[in-house]
Amino acid sequence: MAELTILGLGDMGPYFEPVSDYLRSVGPILVAADLRVAQCERVYTELGQRQLTGSPTTRLAPARASVFRDCHIDVASLAGNQIMDFGDDAMLDTKARLERSGIRVVGVGRNVAEARMPAIVECDGRRIAVLGYCSVLKKGYDATEHRAGVAPLRVRTFYEPMWDWEPGSPAIVHSVPYEEDLDALREDIARARRDADTVVLMIHWGVHYIPRVIASYQPTIARAALAAGADVIFGHHAHVPKAIAIHFGKVCFYSLGNFIMSQPPHSPQQIATLADLGVVMDPEYPHLAGWDGKRSLIARARVLDDGRVRVSFVPLLIDKELRPEVLRVGDERFTEAVEYMEWVSTDFDHRFTVGGDEVLVTGQ
Repeated sequence: MAELTILGLGDMGPYFEPVSDYLRSVGPILVAADLRVAQCERVYTELGQRQLTGSPTTRLAPARASVFRDCHIDVASLAGNQIMDFGDDAMLDTKARLERSGIRVVGVGRNVAEARMPAIVECDGRRIAVLGYCSVLKKGYDATEHRAGVAPLRVRTFYEPMWDWEPGSPAIVHSVPYEEDLDALREDIARARRDADTVVLMIHWGVHYIPRVIASYQPTIARAALAAGADVIFGHHAHVPKAIAIHFGKVCFYSLGNFIMSQPPHSPQQIATLADLGVVMDPEYPHLAGWDGKRSLIARARVLDDGRVRVSFVPLLIDKELRPEVLRVGDERFTEAVEYMEWVSTDFDHRFTVGGDEVLVTGQ
């Protein structure tokens, strides 16, 4: 069978209309790939009612969904923390809208069985399975046997005082995935493995905005998923690039960062709250959260003739008009981007090798 290329793109859902030439730099990379997958951060609909925990910025006019067609997206995961902010009617209408435009949707459904169902895409004689899940779920947003919602990969969090004899001391945070959800994930991957040649897993998870931090539950899930048969993991939600790690000889991108994304300017209170968490805002990027929100990357998974997956990434920098720019070797910004990814990946097995304008990811 012929070699094929799968691209993993970051969070998508710009609040502001993109400028007309927003794909001028990344367009050739998108067109040259065989399969493109990305995370959908908004609902595109006029249906639904704002939920108690909802945000008005998560619902956009239906026509704005054209950003996914413009980027040639083949599979979109709607498994996110805000996709149910306007209820199941809004989510299901968005799902149907994307599907009518030829985009496969994963991670949501009318019930949990549908939400956990993979998209199986045939490319040049190969079958690629794509699955989507969310670990940062608001109460009631998870799909159940009788309720529409998001494919859940839920997590329990515990706080342990650093010194048990000292009230008010800093806490050690422990996070543990629900065992029943982890078992279901293993079963879903094993089933997809039987039906497809390659399995791609998309997970909305982790701690957003704060550089480098990986929650303790994330490697647990990553190792379980890759051991069960997933070939590569594309992580989302953090809105900054996070660690790239090798587990069992396979690659996990803990966060791809933003791809085509924007939001209204933060209020002074929001900026103060982020500052308390160590997140510094970039005044030149008022529509992105955090100094590192402008950093991004495209994950590239090449499925070789023998079925092995060769993984690399293309460093990006989002410009002040919120266009993703491909960085080229020889540009000091390219070097700085690779150094940044080395820094965020310090605690994990990885080796980065620059080849042309991409960076090959292997184990030590």
